[in-house]
Amino acid sequence: MTDLIRVLPDFPVQKYSNLIAAVESRGLTTTDLITLDPAEIGKRTHLPLLDIKRLCTAVLGSLHADLGVSSNPSSTKQPHNRLRLKSTFTTPFPTSKISTLDPQIDSALSGGIPTSQVTEVTGESGAGKTQLLLTLLLSVQLPPSHGGLSRNALYISTEAALSTRRLSQILNSNPYLSSLAPEIRPSLDGIISTCTPDLESQEHILTFQVPVEIARRNIGLVVVDSIAANYRAEFDHRSGSNMGARSADLVKLGMHLRDLAQKHDLAVVVSNQVADRFGDSSSFFSTSSRQQQQQQQQWNKTPASSLRGPLLSPHNHNDEPDGSHHPALALDHQQRWFTGWGDDPYAQDHPLKTPSLGLVWSTQISGRMALLRRPVQRSGVSGWRRWIKVVWGFDAPSTGTGSEERGGVEFEVWTGGLRGVGPKDKGRGQKKAKEE
Repeated sequence: MTDLIRVLPDFPVQKYSNLIAAVESRGLTTTDLITLDPAEIGKRTHLPLLDIKRLCTAVLGSLHADLGVSSNPSSTKQPHNRLRLKSTFTTPFPTSKISTLDPQIDSALSGGIPTSQVTEVTGESGAGKTQLLLTLLLSVQLPPSHGGLSRNALYISTEAALSTRRLSQILNSNPYLSSLAPEIRPSLDGIISTCTPDLESQEHILTFQVPVEIARRNIGLVVVDSIAANYRAEFDHRSGSNMGARSADLVKLGMHLRDLAQKHDLAVVVSNQVADRFGDSSSFFSTSSRQQQQQQQQWNKTPASSLRGPLLSPHNHNDEPDGSHHPALALDHQQRWFTGWGDDPYAQDHPLKTPSLGLVWSTQISGRMALLRRPVQRSGVSGWRRWIKVVWGFDAPSTGTGSEERGGVEFEVWTGGLRGVGPKDKGRGQKKAKEE
């Protein structure tokens, strides 16, 4: 580890001389100490795990101190921090909201995207996920009185680079943004972007570079678009034996994002892809409910005298299904309440979708909104109708199935971002498609 003195001239080498000698003999560098897992370093050096963690923590702390972003509290602030930590369990922390720049969508989200939480935006391709995220990158820069936080935004892309042309289009075409005074109007200078083409770079950037940028640039919004791309590329081609490793990585990622959101009082918004769900359980439950009604009718028609024999007969456990296999406990039934698809018993003709990364990732987020789209079912008209629905979270009730009959907010994508389609405007998008 010959580069330690060059990277950190003030590092207390004498305090860790024995550890450094063993690490240096294995050819490990400073970068290896802050990127590799301590268990991996222990396998190479045969050093105690606690000593390795102590050395890695010291190196990371020295790097933070050298960059001016050291998070070590001073002795004078420790009592205050203890009181503040204790108070968070007794009184709710005031949550700020980031506006979507549309009153109808904000109303469905109880004011906007909350801070100190991890929010997911899921939907199929072309539903408008990236358009919503680009709008949030601008609105977070607004003052709190205008629906923002007066803070900058960090955009992490796992697929395509940040579309600055589309951002400029939203900034110039949105009537609300274009009418603001120059001193409070958002700009592209308040957006920091980076790309993570693979899972290794994604983990490194989120773990080490993102905390530094948050402290340096007053970040109020962290966007990951999309959260599932690198995991699907890394694990989908492997065998099922690696699903345990993926689950552990997802839990670690979710914990890290929640810590960032709560520690810095910022909003973390991630987009997620969807996959087709084969097999509709709604027909099964409709059949099950129909059978229960028939059994109830037969019960009411049967004389009471004929019921005495069976009631006194020995109970046969083989005649009834095991309680552990009750249909209501099956994942096919439960996922309709947290995926965003399948909760409408009347929408049998629409294909079902499931957010990527499964149930493990669903337990790591604080809220989920689903963006749905349906083709226009009118002759001579080509286009889509889109709805946004709250699946859970946002301190708001679920908006049902995301259709106009069930409380979902219909919206359209235009040059100024997203805007809700009110009852008077429901045919506006269809008329435009006809004219074109």
